[in-house]
Amino acid sequence: MKVMPSQTHRLQLRDFRLIQAIVETGQLALAAERLSMTQPAASRLLASIERQIGTPIFIRHPKGMTPSPIGVTLVHNANGLLRSFERTIQETDAAIAGRTGTVRVGAVTGGAVGLVVPAIRKLKESAASADIHVDVASSDVLIAGLLRGDFDFVLARITPGIDTRQFSLSRGRVEVVRFLVRRGHRLIKGRPLHLHELVGYEWVVQAPHTPMRLAVEEAFIAQGIPLPTEIINTTSLLVMIAYLASTDAIAPASRELAGLVAPGEGDSQLVALDLDQPITVNPYHLICLKHQMRSPLAQRLQDLVFQGLSQNAAG
Repeated sequence: MKVMPSQTHRLQLRDFRLIQAIVETGQLALAAERLSMTQPAASRLLASIERQIGTPIFIRHPKGMTPSPIGVTLVHNANGLLRSFERTIQETDAAIAGRTGTVRVGAVTGGAVGLVVPAIRKLKESAASADIHVDVASSDVLIAGLLRGDFDFVLARITPGIDTRQFSLSRGRVEVVRFLVRRGHRLIKGRPLHLHELVGYEWVVQAPHTPMRLAVEEAFIAQGIPLPTEIINTTSLLVMIAYLASTDAIAPASRELAGLVAPGEGDSQLVALDLDQPITVNPYHLICLKHQMRSPLAQRLQDLVFQGLSQNAAG
């Protein structure tokens, strides 16, 4: 007797769903009702499945149906297949809705603290499993990374020699400079300081030619005040905090960063001081590459950052 080859590989998802429903309900009529089918339609579909496999997959009893030995194997794999399929649908829907996926952002310090962090908190309310990467660096590093495709978008300043026509830009905010000192420092006077009062102290500051350092130096020059001579150059926030906490040094910082490390209350080791004539740094921008495809998750985060910029502009 010639055995016909099995056509199991031709089974479809609707077939597996019927098999699962029969197992869970024990009756063809209940399985059909669960799947919003008529009983005759379910009966025809089951007969078609058994013809393709070449053997019965259910044993009929007066009180219902139970899987045959072949059916047990098929049912076990049907359950795994349907769970995997449903998980795939859920994950795909979540990715389309921007609730999951990966997003990579680069930002200068003030933008990271003042805009990216609040946007991530908001995003996480509906995208708890999102994989988010945030790099904090200087604008030249960020722009280079954006051009390499390392970031979905950045908050940075346009650096010299860069063709801005390749970017989409949304104007960001200027950074207002505050000055960090240790708690108990003699510069803490309960009032805004004059710039000349900062003369004679050691400084912890970013490297030459960085926007914040240039802004501070230009303010000194504009008022005819000698530039600081004792300087520790560092981009490390931890190094800056550790050095300030143990010396009488001064460190310029963005308003956002100062609010984070020296909130003005609690047990913070640092205090943020203001000038009577505030120093501002040229604005950074929300920048992305034109025609760059972004995931729904990345677009959601970018929109939230833009909302933060818009609220700042309105205020």
